[in-house]
Amino acid sequence: MLIREATPDDWPRIWPFWHRVVAAGETYTWDPATSEEDARALWMHPAKRVYVVEDGSGTVIASAYLTPNYGGPAARIANAGFMVDPGHAGRGTGRALAEHVLAEAKAQGYRGMVFNAVVETNPAVRLWTSLGFTVLGTVPDAFAHPRHGRVGLHIMYRAL
Repeated sequence: MLIREATPDDWPRIWPFWHRVVAAGETYTWDPATSEEDARALWMHPAKRVYVVEDGSGTVIASAYLTPNYGGPAARIANAGFMVDPGHAGRGTGRALAEHVLAEAKAQGYRGMVFNAVVETNPAVRLWTSLGFTVLGTVPDAFAHPRHGRVGLHIMYRAL
């Protein structure tokens, strides 16, 4: 498994699983009908440092971005987003990518990382807590989950 910074040429390899994950409407607060153009602008935004994971055959199987969560005097608190191709889930890819991005954030001078809206039914909540994130609070009934109905959105934090 190779984790590296993404290039603009990686987007066509990210888009299929990005679309699949967001269209499922279970883990991200983005509109499930987000167009490819809008998705690219969200994920590959110039203010973000984007990473990809390649498997042994060179297939992009996951991606993440790292960006400041706030500006000005609070710009040393990071935010990140992570996506693993559902066909490659459960193989440690998400954990490896998360550990990489956390190390990158610390190396870049961030003092902490916050996730603003983690769907409380998202299996990744277990990953984040195992990596030292805590739930600061939960916005109740904030997310219309297609299978679970109204569920909360966690705000999670970890010092770096």
